[in-house]
Amino acid sequence: MLVLFLPLFLIFLLIGMPVFFAMLSAPGIMLLTQGMDRDIPMLFRNIYNGIDSFPLMAIPFFMLAGELMNRGGITMSLVNFSQAFIGHVRGGLAHVNVLSSMLFAGLSGSAVADTSAIGSMMIPAMEKNGYTRRFSAAITAASSVIGPIIPPSGIMIIYAYTMEVSVAALFAAGVVPGILVGLGLMAVIALMAKRYNFPVAGPKQSWPQRATATKSAFLPLMTPVIILGGILGGIFTPTEASAVAVGYALVLSIWVMKTVKVSELPGIFTRSAQSSAVVLLLVGAAIAFKTVVSLSHTAEQLAAWVLSISDNPLMLLFMINILLFIVGMFLDAGPAIIILGPILAPVFIGIGVDPIHFAIIMSVNLTVGLATPPMGLVLFVASSVSGEKVEAIAKSILPFLFIEIVVIFLITFFPALSMTIPRWLGLA
Repeated sequence: MLVLFLPLFLIFLLIGMPVFFAMLSAPGIMLLTQGMDRDIPMLFRNIYNGIDSFPLMAIPFFMLAGELMNRGGITMSLVNFSQAFIGHVRGGLAHVNVLSSMLFAGLSGSAVADTSAIGSMMIPAMEKNGYTRRFSAAITAASSVIGPIIPPSGIMIIYAYTMEVSVAALFAAGVVPGILVGLGLMAVIALMAKRYNFPVAGPKQSWPQRATATKSAFLPLMTPVIILGGILGGIFTPTEASAVAVGYALVLSIWVMKTVKVSELPGIFTRSAQSSAVVLLLVGAAIAFKTVVSLSHTAEQLAAWVLSISDNPLMLLFMINILLFIVGMFLDAGPAIIILGPILAPVFIGIGVDPIHFAIIMSVNLTVGLATPPMGLVLFVASSVSGEKVEAIAKSILPFLFIEIVVIFLITFFPALSMTIPRWLGLA
C-alpha cells in the first residue's frame, strides 16, 4: 500500500502545495501510516545527501553564467548577428527571433531566460515591423524551449544526476534535436510568411556589414564552443566547465565588452543564488522521493502494468510521449523529470531502450511542455514581457507546437538523430 503515496502526491499538487513540500509530505505520511516511521529520518537525511554532490555544482554556475551574459547585453550582439544574415528574407525578424534563441541556448540553457532576454528586445521590434503582438510573443515562447535542449542544459544536468547517466552524453545528444526544433520553427515561419505576406526586416546587408556583426558576436559565440569543446574533448568535467563559463562571462561582461559594472555583481549573484536554491532543493527532495519509490517497488509494478498493455517498444514509446506531453501541460520540466524519471526510466531501459535515448526523449518532451497551455511557464513570461493575454498567445503558438511535437516523434522513432553524436564521441 506504500505505492499510494503517488496519488496522495498528485492531490497535494492539485490543491496548490509547493512541489518541494508535496514531494516530502506524501511519502512521509505513507511511511508513517504503514508503520515504517523508522525510515522517515532517512527521507529527510536524503535531502541533504541529494544536494551534497560535486556534479550538481554545475547548476548554480551555469545559472550565474547565463545571468551575467543576459545582464551584460550579450543578447543584443546575437540578435544583430542573426539579423545581418537572415533579416532580409520575408518574415526576417521572426527568423531572427528563432536563430537568436538557438544561439542564446548555448549560453544560458534556460527557456525562461531566453523568453525574457530575447522577448524584451524582439517583441517590440517585431510589433513595430508590422507583426501582431500575439504572434511575436508566440514565436518567442515557442523558440525559447530550444534553450534547455541545446547544451548546456540545467534540465539535462538534473536528469543525469537523478538517473546516474552521463551529462556529456546527454549534452551531445541534445545538439541535433535542438537544431531540428529551430529549423522546424523557421520552416513554419517561411510557410506563414508566404501566406500572410510577412514584412521584410530590412535590406540585404553587405558582407562587410555581416563581418562587423560577426566580429561583435564572436566572443559570445565562443561560449558554447569552450563549454562543449572542453567537456567533449575531455579537458574538463561539466562541473568544471560551468565554472569556466562563469569566469569567461565575467571577463567578457566586465573587462572586454564593459557592459556590467562591478557594483552590479552583488545583485547578479543574489538572483542566481535564489534561482539555484529553488532547483537544488527540488533535486534534494527528488532523491528522497526516489528512495521511497524504490521502497514501494513502484517501478516494478508499473513495468508489469505497461508490459501487460503491449511488449512492443515502439508502441510503448508512443504512449509515453502522449503521457509526457499531457504532464508537461501542467508541470514544469524540472519537477516532472525529478518525479517521473525514477519511475519511468527503469521500465523503458528494461525493455531495451538506450538510457541516453530515453533521457533525451523525456527531456525534449517536457521542455516543449514549458510552452504548452494551460500551465506552460514561458507562456506566462511571454505574456508578462509582451503585455498580451496568455490565452491569445496560446492560440497563436499552436502551429509551432505542432512542429515541435513532430520533432519529438522523429527523435523517438529514429534514435540515430540524437544518438549519433554521443556514439561518435564514444559516450554511448
